[in-house]
Amino acid sequence: MAAALLDAAAAVAHFACIFWGTRGLRLLGAGERIARLADAGHWYPPLISAAIGALLSLLAAYALSGTGPLDPLPGRHPVLALAGAVFLARAAATHWLRPLFQGNSARFWRVSSAICVALGLLQLTAALGH
Repeated sequence: MAAALLDAAAAVAHFACIFWGTRGLRLLGAGERIARLADAGHWYPPLISAAIGALLSLLAAYALSGTGPLDPLPGRHPVLALAGAVFLARAAATHWLRPLFQGNSARFWRVSSAICVALGLLQLTAALGH
């Protein structure tokens, strides 16, 4: 349940950035380059926010599946295990990713990496359950 709640909260934050625009992106530390693109009305910031939000929503559904609110979804255990591994790999790769996304704030990297560790561990725990 904790994995589903954190996935859903992260999804809502990404969807909210579509409506918040530049202010939301800056608040979440997405970086000045992305904020400037949003200011200019570019398609990329809302698209990437929507894509990440959709993926996190799907993961929330998978995490909920089998806990009662949803029937077990096909491939639940491997999907959650893969998601957990990807989140943990993202957190572990922060040192190598930072130079590729120099516009992202230090706060973005700290907070997103901590969230990725939490999501990774929760997804792996959900994959091992039931």
